[in-house]
Formats: sequence, C-alpha cells, structure tokens
Amino acid sequence: MARLDLDDLPPRIAALLAGLAEGEELLLVQHGAVVARLTAGPAEAAAPEPAPLSPEQHADEVFENFRAAIEDEF
Repeated sequence: MARLDLDDLPPRIAALLAGLAEGEELLLVQHGAVVARLTAGPAEAAAPEPAPLSPEQHADEVFENFRAAIEDEF
C-alpha cells in the first residue's frame, strides 16, 4: 500500500485530506480529467511506540548487527 505523509504536503492540501469525514470522497483532477477518486475510511490507531532500550540492550543490539554484517561479508 502506498503511504503519503501529510507533513510533506503543502498545508492547504494536508488540511483538506485530514478534514475528510469517513465515507467522504475526494476527486483528484489533472488537466480537467479525473485521475483518481479517494474515499476516506476510518482513521487507524497509530502503532504503539516500542519501549526504549536500556543502554546495555542497545549496545547488545548494535554489536549483534555488527557481528552479523561481518559474518555476511566473509
């Protein structure tokens, strides 16, 4: 599925997209021709942020990634 970050869009377009009610349609038009029709669905809950790693866990993860990369290289 394609993903579009509203922060990357001009504010007016981002506000239009964010303000669509569930079931409301938006036509995308280029040179007078309809190129796409978007229908707003229910907003999905954001995925929970993973718990931050302790410094020891972070160091272990970095070391493991480094070791795996070295093994893949040789």
